[in-house]
Amino acid sequence: MKILTCNIRYFDADDGDNNWIYRKKMCVDVIKSQSADIICFQEMRIQQFEYIAAALPEYAHYGLVDEPTGKSPANCIFYLKEKYNLISSSGYWLSEQPHIAGSSSWQSACVRLANWVRLEDITTGVEFRVINTHLDHVSQVARENQAQVIVDDSSAYPEDYPQILTGDMNCSPENRAIEIFKTAWTDTYRCVHDEEYTGFTFHEFFVDKLNLENLGKIDWIFMRGKVETIASEIIMDSVEGRYPSDHYFVSATVKING
Repeated sequence: MKILTCNIRYFDADDGDNNWIYRKKMCVDVIKSQSADIICFQEMRIQQFEYIAAALPEYAHYGLVDEPTGKSPANCIFYLKEKYNLISSSGYWLSEQPHIAGSSSWQSACVRLANWVRLEDITTGVEFRVINTHLDHVSQVARENQAQVIVDDSSAYPEDYPQILTGDMNCSPENRAIEIFKTAWTDTYRCVHDEEYTGFTFHEFFVDKLNLENLGKIDWIFMRGKVETIASEIIMDSVEGRYPSDHYFVSATVKING
């Protein structure tokens, strides 16, 4: 099973020639080329959701919106209709009041939440859970507490229950928030790549071409329970020097053991 995590850069960002309207087809083409079973998005606005859902009709999708009266499923999860049945789905806010819509804590600059789905493989009957999130980009205290909320939530399930966590964590590997995740989760990328090279995923459309690797790998796919990593890749596809987002997408191919 192949999973993608894709921060697609929000619709109304002031990016000039890199605005969504100029890169939306490229973005979908890169995603399609990966032939993923599950695609987890961050920064998805309603205009992007409508375009991508129409372009990927073979996928069902789920995503709570972040604001109480909002329309954008920022952390939406897409999954192949022909391969998976939806058992359950929900989400929670990364705050001290996780079930209050639009809540935030710890000086978080933005409202942050996690969406999740429990899926069943139609062929094997094996079930698993996918969580998709986006941690705060400003407050370190928020990132650490948001990571702990996700760890606590995942710990409610049996230790061997297969779970996959994706997201833009706004954290490179040495960040304390990543250390918190690693108390309960395993990094799929590290399972198949040497410790000496972490890679980087945030490039700002290569606005600053100096010291790019110092920006770090901030997009992650974690696993826990009966999940085995087969492969993991930072996807650096471009077309004539243009990129589908200001982040590289990340993939992981895993085996879910029932």
